[in-house]
Amino acid sequence: MDSNGLGSILQRLHNSDDNRSTFDESWTQGRSAFGGLSAAMAVTAMDKLTAGEIPLRSLMVSFIAPLPPGEVQLEATIQRQGRNVTQTSAGLYQDGQLCLQAMAAYGVSRDELAVPAETASPVSRESGLQIEQHRKRLPAFLGRFDGAWVSDALPFSGSNSRQLDMWVRHRDGISGFANEKLVAIADIPPPVILSFYEQPPVPASSLTWSLEFVQDPKLIDSDWFYLEFTTEAAAEGYTQQSGRIYSQDGRLCALSRQCMVYFGNR
Repeated sequence: MDSNGLGSILQRLHNSDDNRSTFDESWTQGRSAFGGLSAAMAVTAMDKLTAGEIPLRSLMVSFIAPLPPGEVQLEATIQRQGRNVTQTSAGLYQDGQLCLQAMAAYGVSRDELAVPAETASPVSRESGLQIEQHRKRLPAFLGRFDGAWVSDALPFSGSNSRQLDMWVRHRDGISGFANEKLVAIADIPPPVILSFYEQPPVPASSLTWSLEFVQDPKLIDSDWFYLEFTTEAAAEGYTQQSGRIYSQDGRLCALSRQCMVYFGNR
C-alpha cells in the first residue's frame, strides 16, 4: 500500500492514540492541503468517537488556516449524545495552530416515511476530457484521482459556464473508510467561477463547506462518482456553489454547499 495514499494517512490517524498523522506534497493545492483530505482526517477523528456504529448524516467544515505538508494532530469530542443523534466536533492542528474546525451529526436509522431522492442519468465518462490531460493547469492532489470533465466549465477555459459536471474515483485503495472516501470525492470540484477566467493563476479556496449525506456512505457500492456542481453567485471576491454527488448508477449520495474566495485581480 502507498504510504502516502489516503488509506494509509487515515489508517495512521485511526491507529494513533493521540490522533496524529502525516501527509506529503502530493496532496496539496498551492501551499495548503486539499480540503477533502483535511476534512476526511477530521471525519476519521470524529468517527473514532462513535466507533463507526452510527451513520454520518451531515458535516460542516470551516477552513481556518493553510495546512502545509507534514504532521497534523486532531482533537475530537462529543458535544452531545442523544437517543437518536450524536453531535461531534474536531479541530485539526499543525504546530499548535488551528487549521480546520469541523462538526458532524450522526443519526441512527428509524422506520419513517420515505421520499425517494432524484436520480441522474450521467453522461459517458469516455465523452469528456480526462483529468490527466488537463493536469498541468491543476493542483497536485488531482494526481491521486482518476476522472473526466464532461461539461464546459473547465478551470481557465474562458467558457463563462456556471455548470461543472465530472466523473471521479480514488486512484488508491481506501477500504475501511467509507465516510472519508465520499467526503474526499465531494470536495474534488474546483471553484466553478474559475471557468470565467482564461489564464491561471487565480488563487481560490473554500472558506466554509457543508455536506449532507442522502445515503449512509457505508452502504454505497460504487467506486466511480458523478458530480454536478453549479455557481449560484459570485461578487466581491466571494462565490457560492452547490453540488450533487451521485453513485455510478445515478443514485444521489450527498449534497454539497460551499462559500469560497477568489482573487482574480492580483
